[in-house]
Amino acid sequence: MRSIPFGAPILGDSERQAVLEVMDSGILVHGPRFKAFEAAFAAFTGAPHAVAVASCTAGLHLAYFHLGLGPGDEVIVPAMTHTATAHAVELTGARPVFVDAEERTGNIDLQQLAAAITPRTRAISVVHFLGMPVDMAQVNAIAKQHGLFVVEDCALGVGSRFQDVHVGLHGDVGCFSFYPVKHMTTGEGGMLITRDGEIARSIGLKRAFGVDRHVGERKVPGLYDVVDLGFNYRMSEVEAAMGICQLERVPSFLARRRANHEAMTKGLQGIDEVELLDSSHGPFQSSYYCLSMLLAPKLAPKREALMSALGSRGVGTSIYYPAPVPRMTYYRAKYGYPAGGFPRAERISDTSVALPVGPHLDEADVDYVVAAVKESIQEAL
Repeated sequence: MRSIPFGAPILGDSERQAVLEVMDSGILVHGPRFKAFEAAFAAFTGAPHAVAVASCTAGLHLAYFHLGLGPGDEVIVPAMTHTATAHAVELTGARPVFVDAEERTGNIDLQQLAAAITPRTRAISVVHFLGMPVDMAQVNAIAKQHGLFVVEDCALGVGSRFQDVHVGLHGDVGCFSFYPVKHMTTGEGGMLITRDGEIARSIGLKRAFGVDRHVGERKVPGLYDVVDLGFNYRMSEVEAAMGICQLERVPSFLARRRANHEAMTKGLQGIDEVELLDSSHGPFQSSYYCLSMLLAPKLAPKREALMSALGSRGVGTSIYYPAPVPRMTYYRAKYGYPAGGFPRAERISDTSVALPVGPHLDEADVDYVVAAVKESIQEAL
């Protein structure tokens, strides 16, 4: 029996050596590596500006903090996302206004998005669900009509492109995650990209207390000024060193993900009990984070049994996401969202099983997963 985890960081000698060099240097923050990582990530995405941060959540929070959001303001947020997308709004005192998902992609429903805008709306948050890009041309048209700031949550979007432009560069800012099971990892960490130099300058200050000079930039040790309000949302040199190495491997990681996703999709097509979400087509180029299958009505109540059967065969699975954010206890209790208020997001949450397609799988692993799914469905039924 194989052991195929849902996700696994792929680290090698180059990452180990890079970390050791940082340790030997004695410079663990505010050194040359985080700047080099910013430059490398900017080059990879085509961004004029990149700002390394402690996490994708930190990047999102900084974007709204830069915008000056507060009580009385609203931000449109997808119901189908990780809670961090909404938390970043909530932490400013503004209110996240949730919008249901598209049925075929899991992305935010753009018709409902437009209808949810009020005079209090200040920004639109879009999430490229599982790496499938949102139609950013439509988002930007809506944003322009209403004068709204656009934040792209690209936590699963390293390598995703819409109309041949990397996600994160369509809106005002884009935020990426380097959590261990994402497309690349720095252990923890994130990156914010933007075309706007003033946004990059502002967020660069705010990520490190609003201090005007980093340690290596001070002519007199310990002498600096605080010119803005900010947080401790910095990226360490260890994380940046790992990121530089990982970024060099991302093209091969993405190629393997795509090949695995396409092969697994082909293998699972025609199974009556499952439905696969839409993937890349036309101007939409996914980063293939995972393969999510929606279970038919007769199988959905037996999802846990199906996942257990897959686990007994060594196949790791997950759920994206366990519930729409407005159904989570905190948001349901605070805002009173009723059950059934986001039916398409709820269907995805309640009936989906996510399968691994990461570069830790080879062709034989993909064949094994497909066979295991078919066997497990029969066992669960």
